[in-house]
Amino acid sequence: MELSQRKIKILNSAVEEFIKDSAPITSSSVKDKTALDVSTATLRNELNALEAMGFLKQLHTSGGRVPTAQGYRFYVENLLKDVKATNGELEEVRTIIENRTQSLADMISKIAKIISKATNYPTVVMMNGIENLILTEFKIIPLLDEKCMVLIGTNYGYVSETMDFSATIENCHDASNYLTKYFKGETMGYLLDNIDEYMRGMSGEIKAFQGVVNNIIKGLSKLNKQKLLNVQTDGMASLVDKDDDIKETKKIIKMLSDKDELIEVLDKTEDKISADVTEDLSVIKAPIMVGGNKLASIGVIGPQKMDYSGIASALKVVIDELNKRGG
Repeated sequence: MELSQRKIKILNSAVEEFIKDSAPITSSSVKDKTALDVSTATLRNELNALEAMGFLKQLHTSGGRVPTAQGYRFYVENLLKDVKATNGELEEVRTIIENRTQSLADMISKIAKIISKATNYPTVVMMNGIENLILTEFKIIPLLDEKCMVLIGTNYGYVSETMDFSATIENCHDASNYLTKYFKGETMGYLLDNIDEYMRGMSGEIKAFQGVVNNIIKGLSKLNKQKLLNVQTDGMASLVDKDDDIKETKKIIKMLSDKDELIEVLDKTEDKISADVTEDLSVIKAPIMVGGNKLASIGVIGPQKMDYSGIASALKVVIDELNKRGG
């Protein structure tokens, strides 16, 4: 829906002021805040038009207006076009990302925790694009009780998985060297799609440790289908303190405890920072990309009246750093 520049300025100002002090929007308050060289009557007409278009709503016949979910969405989408990330924000993120020797799951968890602390809102990360990770090495270590530890080096950190099969130290070593030699620099998806062809062409060379490779591929295929969630609630306490509507907080808590709903929301993450705003709550989302493909999605969850600018800036710092080092 096309809006004139004047309507956009009025709407953005109205949303910002409502987020700041919860005061209903009136023509006189908009005039004070926007410094538009128009009469109060003209502003009243513009507010009427924005209400008719669904961006604002009137709570009482004689009262001011408040933003609708549509109004918040428009504000966020316009805000995100110009959001600027500063180098001073979330410096800790760079240290985490540069440490490639850590677990990928730990890295994701730490980043979610940092964003939650920085924004004062609960943060969720869903990793569901393991096939897009770029492989650097394999290490397979036999354990007790017929299990093996598989460590997979990637461009973001290592993935560790304990798998149910037994193998000798020699076969684990040979399988590690084989997988590293032929799949270093390739994606996990490429390995899963092409391993059978490689093994058919080298059946004699890998006969001794083929069972080890088969079990690893089976475990990785299962892992690839999972959607791993990490929920950080550091911002929950401050959310309760500043929330004027406890019902909104309850809805946020309910959503955070519903794995299926979180997956459904984060599955719809676009290839850029975006927002889902409903009458109940808002989710600001951002993708973690690898080679143009999505590895994970980060979502910050809160009420409609969130600090969108601060959240978008924090997410932009993290995403820019991840994308720069993960490529």
